[in-house]
Amino acid sequence: MNPHLLANIACGEDNQKEFSEPLLNSYHLDLPITVNNVEILPKNGVLNLRSFPLLNNLPWVKILPDLEPKVSTECWKFPTPQDGIASYVAPKLLVEPNPDSKNIESESSEGPSEIIETLLEKDLTRVKPLKDMFHFKERLMYLLQPPIEEVFIGKEVNLPFKPFPYQIKGIAFLMPRKSALIADEMGLGKTIQVIISIRLLFRSGLLKNVLIACPKPLVINWTRELKLWASDLPVEVICGNTEERRISWNVSNTAVKLVNYELLTRDVLEGVAENKFYDLMVIDEAQRIKTKGSKTAQAVCSIQRERSWAMTGTPIENRHDDLIHIFEFVDPGRVPKDTPPKMLASLTSESIIRRTKEEAAPDMPAKIIQDVFLELTPAQRQAYDLAEKEGVVHLNKLGDTITVQHVFELVMRLKQICNFDPRTGASSKAEQLLADMEEVQATNSKAIVFSQWVKPLEELADQLKDYNPLMYHGKIPSQQRQGVLDQFKKDPKAHVILMSYGTGSVGLNLQFTNYVFLFDRWWNPAIEDQAINRAHRLGQKSTVFVKRFISQKTIEERIAEVLDAKRKLFSDIIDHSGLPSSLGLNEDEIFNLFSCTPRPKKIAA
Repeated sequence: MNPHLLANIACGEDNQKEFSEPLLNSYHLDLPITVNNVEILPKNGVLNLRSFPLLNNLPWVKILPDLEPKVSTECWKFPTPQDGIASYVAPKLLVEPNPDSKNIESESSEGPSEIIETLLEKDLTRVKPLKDMFHFKERLMYLLQPPIEEVFIGKEVNLPFKPFPYQIKGIAFLMPRKSALIADEMGLGKTIQVIISIRLLFRSGLLKNVLIACPKPLVINWTRELKLWASDLPVEVICGNTEERRISWNVSNTAVKLVNYELLTRDVLEGVAENKFYDLMVIDEAQRIKTKGSKTAQAVCSIQRERSWAMTGTPIENRHDDLIHIFEFVDPGRVPKDTPPKMLASLTSESIIRRTKEEAAPDMPAKIIQDVFLELTPAQRQAYDLAEKEGVVHLNKLGDTITVQHVFELVMRLKQICNFDPRTGASSKAEQLLADMEEVQATNSKAIVFSQWVKPLEELADQLKDYNPLMYHGKIPSQQRQGVLDQFKKDPKAHVILMSYGTGSVGLNLQFTNYVFLFDRWWNPAIEDQAINRAHRLGQKSTVFVKRFISQKTIEERIAEVLDAKRKLFSDIIDHSGLPSSLGLNEDEIFNLFSCTPRPKKIAA
């Protein structure tokens, strides 16, 4: 086509008149041109896709990596290995070892060379990258760091006592995980493993602020353990009036903040605690959030965080739903609410670590449990038979209006009669306990007595005066409780402490005690196990003798039979063989205690 005509068209001229202005001049340019073919799609124009499932079972996630990977370098953050064994310096004890610590293994008598030789011979523990870590930098960071045992060689990280091998493995499990549930059996030192992991992550630069939530009675224990195992970390306990707590929440930059569940719930729901982001949140006794929709669960799950760690020796107390609700904090969305029990193990196994005492400490002293069946005194039997007869008649009269609460009221009344006759105060259990306490005193030992109620403990205190009993229950002010425990440990004349299950069954370290008496039985065997493990834990040097008092031919014997048949829950979850739906008593089993017919269930239209 004529170039002049093209110019006309370019300038908007529709006629065929030749365009004279501007003049178009052509120039010859000799430029080299290189063409590189970039094949974005195959020649046939079809893009092949590959599926990449991250988990074997639902729920699963797919992640699209960066289309243009970027490579950057940075300084090494983790503690570097020692240059050689010649630079070894033996770990220095920060405090004198004491028998009530969770780890009683003191500084080894072996010299540095022997310890190094042992380290070289043993399989060292390394932090392994997780299966779902796909970024090269992230995986490399964990692969290149030294074994954890080497971190504790020298002056960089001083520990008061050498951690046990299973605790080292627990630390290696926690460090790379953003979602973790440490469910070791009570007494194996979960607190120690969490604190050391936090300390190492702070040193690596991966943590800058941490929030720890725990039951109110355990705040003192946490502060002591943090001071012992991480003395270089600043810790602040959130307490005081509203304004003081507001400053602690929103103004203070303390690295580690510690708060009890009650204050956390109140401050979050009332807006005292602003929506601050934490690198890590740890919850102790995680069964506190097992009830879906509770205020405590709502407050805990609302905290913004990058990492979520939970601690509990009883991840399932009653039903498998307990574990599902705990995982709503640990890894939201990972376990659907309607997950069947048989799928729980496969969905949660990557985030759970659990060891029993038999696995972790095979040389630990034995725990001998004895069920002591006792006949009621004549006065107790008369009162019991009358109360049961009248109670069953009353339940039958209720007909279709009967509820579980009606049955519970009768059960509680009968259990109290099994403890003490309401008219005369006679008690076959008290008589047996007095006889057993003679042996405790003769061997210069100490004992714990657990009961569901405070009143029986008060009556026992009067009968056990010769053994200088101490009381530890909900009526004792929280600021006085540590003093009671210190006195029980140090006073050689104080041979027995009387505790309620609700106050004394969790978080206490009483391994200097080797007799435990369950004066009456709790509804849930998991709670009884927690109580027993106040004494049977790491640091115990003697065999622990446990006696569970059961009144024959009473409601206690029937309850014991039902609960003992359900003690397989934890072994089931560990063996991945499917979970029973409930560990405690269900509605039908409660009615069957008295051969009652439950109220007919309404059928939806």
